[in-house]
Parts: sequence; structure tokens; C-alpha cells
Amino acid sequence: MKPFSSQSNSEDPQTTLKTFISRDPASQYTFDSERNAPQSEICRDNPNSRECITLQMNSKKLFETMQNLGFFCALPIDPDKTYMECKPAALPRTSS
Repeated sequence: MKPFSSQSNSEDPQTTLKTFISRDPASQYTFDSERNAPQSEICRDNPNSRECITLQMNSKKLFETMQNLGFFCALPIDPDKTYMECKPAALPRTSS
């Protein structure tokens, strides 16, 4: 599997995210960014590796997009951890 390292300049952030998720839609994803930062990093852990990409998308928009792709996102139970965890939830919402 070819690893992702960062967003392609030729694709918009949502397309890049959808492509990244489509490679392993059953995985758990985590994302984090600095407060008010215009970009976020999203990662998935595999048994032998960790794949991450940086998107030109703030964390609020990334949270919304992940939910629209059918993921349930929440903070971890540990109060010392500030990243978001996203797990596959239900079927993706359809646009109306």
C-alpha cells in the first residue's frame, strides 16, 4: 500500500480526505490541529504502520466532513489527550 504523506496540490481537501478514507474505511482515524489553524493532520493506525496526511482544512470542517462520511467522532476518555477519534458509525449521509 502506497503511504500518503500530505495533500496533493491538484486536489481539494475533501477529495484528498475521501481518497485517504476509501483506502481503509473500516479503520479508526484520529485528527488534531492547533487552535484556529487552517490545516489539520489526520492519521490511521495499521498493525505495522501509521499513515497520516495534512489537509488544508480546519478541525471544525474536518469534524463535520468525517461525520458526513459516516464516522462518529469524539474526544478520547483520557482528559490529557486532545485529539479527536473517529470510528465508523452508520451509513454515510446523502446530500440533499
